[in-house]
Amino acid sequence: MLMSQRPVRPSIAVVGVSALFPGSNTAGGFWKDILEGQDRMTDVPPSHWLIEDYYDPNPAAQDKTYARRGAFLGNVDFDPMEYGVPPNIVPSTDTSQLLALIMAKQVLDDATRGQFAKMDPSRASIMLGVTSAQELVNQMASRLQKPIWQKALREQGLPEDEVQQICERIAGQYVPWQESSFPGLLGNVVAGRIANRLNLGGTNCVTDAACASSVAALSMAVNELWLGDSDLAIAGGVDTMNDIFMFVCFSKTPALSPTGDCRPFSSKADGTMLGEGLGFVALKRLDDAERDGDHVYAVLRGVGSSSDGRAASVYAPVAKGQAQAHRRAYEQAGHGPETVELVEAHGTGTRAGDAAEFNGLRMVFEESTRKERQWCAIGSVKSQIGHTKSSAGAAGLIKAILALQHRVLPPTIKVEQPNPEMKIDESPFYVNTEARPWVRGSDHPRRASVSSFGFGGSNFHVALEEYKGPAPKAARLRAMPTELVALSAATPADLAALCDATTTASETAGALWEVARDSQRALDVKLPARLSVVASSLDDLRAKLAQARDLIKASPDTAVSTPAGVHYANGAQAGEVAFLFPGQGSQYVGMGGALAMHLDEALAAWDHSADTRFDGTAVHEVVFPRPVFSDEARAAQHAHLTETRWAQPALGVTSAAALGVMRALKLTPAMVGGHSFGEVTALHAAGVLGDDDFLRVARRRGELMADASSEAGAMLAVACAVDDIRGLFNGLSTELVVANHNAPRQVVLSGRKAAIEEARKKLEGRGVTSRVLPVSTAFHSPLVSASSEPFGQFLAGVEFQAPRCPVYANSEAAPYAADADAMRATLAGQIARPVRFVEQVQAMYEAGARVFVEVGPGSVLTQLTGDILAGKPHLAVHLDRKGQPGVTSLWNALGRLLVQGVALDLEALWAAYDRPSKPRVKRAMTLPINGSNYGKPYPPPGGAA
Repeated sequence: MLMSQRPVRPSIAVVGVSALFPGSNTAGGFWKDILEGQDRMTDVPPSHWLIEDYYDPNPAAQDKTYARRGAFLGNVDFDPMEYGVPPNIVPSTDTSQLLALIMAKQVLDDATRGQFAKMDPSRASIMLGVTSAQELVNQMASRLQKPIWQKALREQGLPEDEVQQICERIAGQYVPWQESSFPGLLGNVVAGRIANRLNLGGTNCVTDAACASSVAALSMAVNELWLGDSDLAIAGGVDTMNDIFMFVCFSKTPALSPTGDCRPFSSKADGTMLGEGLGFVALKRLDDAERDGDHVYAVLRGVGSSSDGRAASVYAPVAKGQAQAHRRAYEQAGHGPETVELVEAHGTGTRAGDAAEFNGLRMVFEESTRKERQWCAIGSVKSQIGHTKSSAGAAGLIKAILALQHRVLPPTIKVEQPNPEMKIDESPFYVNTEARPWVRGSDHPRRASVSSFGFGGSNFHVALEEYKGPAPKAARLRAMPTELVALSAATPADLAALCDATTTASETAGALWEVARDSQRALDVKLPARLSVVASSLDDLRAKLAQARDLIKASPDTAVSTPAGVHYANGAQAGEVAFLFPGQGSQYVGMGGALAMHLDEALAAWDHSADTRFDGTAVHEVVFPRPVFSDEARAAQHAHLTETRWAQPALGVTSAAALGVMRALKLTPAMVGGHSFGEVTALHAAGVLGDDDFLRVARRRGELMADASSEAGAMLAVACAVDDIRGLFNGLSTELVVANHNAPRQVVLSGRKAAIEEARKKLEGRGVTSRVLPVSTAFHSPLVSASSEPFGQFLAGVEFQAPRCPVYANSEAAPYAADADAMRATLAGQIARPVRFVEQVQAMYEAGARVFVEVGPGSVLTQLTGDILAGKPHLAVHLDRKGQPGVTSLWNALGRLLVQGVALDLEALWAAYDRPSKPRVKRAMTLPINGSNYGKPYPPPGGAA
């Protein structure tokens, strides 16, 4: 894309974020909802209006709406005295002004790390998107209809005294006029009250660009910074206008979904749904932010705007007009759309609106130098929280900022099939329907864009970029599905008491993660009584602590480990730690994704691998493929990953990512080993193979093994002792060999497909359980022996370092020699030789290993190790389990290690999440406020009579 010659404008740093949207009252809660794909649509609550008053399924019904659902804010505690608002004027102050005060204070505290009160506010500005009408306007205007009521009642023939009584009763259903009503209903006072109460000396104003209002405000704030008129600018959007007036407006357009849901870009999209919320960002010039040591969420490179010009109607979207805003944003940013990998669209869920938007984006993205298809994720947060109107752009902006900060491609929900009219498969875009790690090589930073459009042809497009400079990065927002709480004490009785104390402390905790962090920092694994609990909420934690306390009291010397995540032991001894790395067969699509999304140390391995492409494809593109929409397509993705040339490097990177987490925790193994391909990873873990060589070796091994078999081979897992198998098949032959001796009663046979099928039938006839494995050829058999020689030749060009710890070889059931050539020969020959895993684990045990940690995808080796060492004191744990959230699997593993007495540097889990605790403060007075005005008489609590 050609860039216009324009003056260079300074980049803008996002240094603070606050969010209040349906389902959450913090930016962290909003981000967690996004990642989890939470649907926040509900029936209209009676705090807003009564469904029985206004709902009618007939769209033509006068003064009615055919919608009864939307997305609404929950109650927020508001302390009027903290913000200088006399309690008696709260009912005459629109809730948008009150909620905006809370959000403004939050974003300033975030931007200044709680030090705003000590800073000079004279050059701090606030510009907000606020639509002209506020709920209180309608309330107060309704009181002024009294002459109309009187006229109608008189025409009905009622006596004058009854007319006046009735009118007084009707007026009593509205908030009365008072001195504070006028400022309380004005939209501009949303910003003005913030500047007044927080003593901001820069510009304060609001703008109304309909549903593009918040990004229009962002554009104004950026211009203030570019011109040097402000040093800190707050921008965002405020919308609490979900009263019946707004529902009827959208119903008569008509724009609302008749089926009651918002499905942007879906084949089932049939309209939008209304939401409400507030979203603020704090902005500074990037140079100033770096000079001041501010923490940076992301970098804003450009804001493009345009108008549609003459169109069919004032509210009909125009693709060409929107495309002009896109081009202008990229001209300012200094990069083209070819490097943008996430677009947070306006995406309202209306078929006409989505089609126009998609076509406008497609025009601009197809002008770029990138000719491949479907490189950029597209989505809309409206699928989760509805259309929040004047704050819609702020919701999308914050979603994109947090996606860049956390390096995650967030999901858009409710898309079973994309709208076929878009022909999305032929475009640069794909609808991202699941949270995925945003893996990126070193050629350019991650880049995202945000679109926001409003009635009247107002178009805005924002170009954002990941921050990679010298200033501190903003702390991650804790959005994990579970947390790990770990406790220790000198005696079981003391530990039981600590359970109760932790329960008490949790009552005033701001969040579960705060309890988890504090417990981990207080943990002392040298104390003999140890407990770990994996919990999904504060309530879940309290229930599990009570369960643990009772178990400890009942049987203090009995170790406990439950599937629900309660682990306890008294006086357990760790012993030496060994790492085991899984081999082919443990791979699955999406493996390791959760760790990569939540822990920087895991993502680092994937980012490093992205700089190496095989046949034009990077490993992460096979492990984390773009979402597809049929069972056949998903099966094809699974089959692609199962191909040996991809399975092995994919397993390698996944295990290397988990290894990075173990290293951050300072868990150093005394010895390492693997199963089949896992032996390559073990060599890498021991420092024999460097990062780049490891990936090259993994890929080449997979290629050679895939190409070596001149005819199709297969493998058969058999639940039988190895001696019994040899007796049953007369010692076996070159046609059928024992490839893996995995456990005392688990053997894997390898050979030609015909021989494997014959063996399967014979075993079935003897009542012996067997299963054909999902592998592409007959590994560890003569069928792949042709791979060994070329693999050895390839390894001759790979640097082998001396191992930092013993690396156990499958074929030898003993450590590798330290000599580089001997290591190359052992690794090359391993392809066609049996995996003597039983003997290997036994040898590691004899060498002192008592704790075995499976580092990589799945839990196969953990189960095998447990079978091999049955009856002997040991602990075998897996870091991952297919079908369980990856973080939860990790917490259970770490919890079991801690209970065993294994020392871990748990502070590593919090390094990127360094945010202060926010304990619940007991205030003298708080009022529960939400998206509907506080204190309005109608609807009354419990509904109308």
